[in-house]
Amino acid sequence: MLITHAATSDKITYMDILRQGLKVTDLTAVSLCKDNNLPMIIFNMNQPGNIRRVVLGEKVGSLVTA
Repeated sequence: MLITHAATSDKITYMDILRQGLKVTDLTAVSLCKDNNLPMIIFNMNQPGNIRRVVLGEKVGSLVTA
């Protein structure tokens, strides 16, 4: 399953998400971040403490870059 690939990768590119049609986040948001060179972190918001960990800069989820 493609979503599993994104969830288990440390890094993934915007183009990988767009080309593969991954449903990890809104594709418009991915396009806007890509166009403006903004990094994105995809992580499980349902796991307690993950939002805090991301905000504090801990390695959680997948980093999406150009």
